[in-house]
Amino acid sequence: MTAAISVSDVRRSYHRPRTSLRQKGPVVEALKGVSFDVERGERFGIVGESGCGKSTLMRLLAALDRPTSGEIFVEGMEVTGRRESDLGFLRSNLQLVFQDPMGSLDPRMRVRDIIAEPLVAQRLPGQAKRVAELLDAVGLPAEAADRFPHQFSGGQRQRISIARALAPSPSILLADEPVSALDVSVRAQVLNLIIDLVGDLGLTLVFVSHDLSVVRHVCDRVAVMSDGEIVETGPTEQIFDDPQHPYTQRLLRAAPSMRRALEGAGASDLLGDGR
Repeated sequence: MTAAISVSDVRRSYHRPRTSLRQKGPVVEALKGVSFDVERGERFGIVGESGCGKSTLMRLLAALDRPTSGEIFVEGMEVTGRRESDLGFLRSNLQLVFQDPMGSLDPRMRVRDIIAEPLVAQRLPGQAKRVAELLDAVGLPAEAADRFPHQFSGGQRQRISIARALAPSPSILLADEPVSALDVSVRAQVLNLIIDLVGDLGLTLVFVSHDLSVVRHVCDRVAVMSDGEIVETGPTEQIFDDPQHPYTQRLLRAAPSMRRALEGAGASDLLGDGR
């Protein structure tokens, strides 16, 4: 069976800004030969500290940037090297939920237009009905369609972002630090919403976070990134209970517990069994 996502020896380097007119800035290697597969229906986590290359990798998967070398396949179709006009299959099959919901929502657009935006771009019919279905799916009232992003809380805005991502019925959802900008009291609610929707819709999920306890709650399998490389990959419980790489061991020792933080906020019941 073809993997939902296949990444082979992907590298991304770029020049830092010039320090003088005569000399180019130094070359930075953001990704150094990253390879992995994500199977259909899998919940795959990518963890690592800030600056390790997680967000660069997500931009490449979504074809918002191009790798310096290597190959990326999504649902068996090569993504690398294609023009935007040839990426219709990717825009239909793969959608991204960003870290900052306020920054990713146009403040001048009503919620109905925000959610319908990918439907309009792909000229898909039934937009009003689809918007109503999605608002219900993410737990927002129908009247939310007439309001603007600033009229919602951070958690509600992220629900709107999730609804927009689901609008064209993708098979793959990329979530780049989707709860890190939210208050701790609503993080578990949004995480559980993502888990429920991924399960109900049979989606493949790639979930990026610097917080290991969040990834443990969401994902089946985890890749640990450090300095542009994947240093360890395995089933979630194996990575957490028996980490093999020294970097993973250090990361786990240093990681605060999401459960402890949420218990402090009175929201521990939202975590269920803590997965």
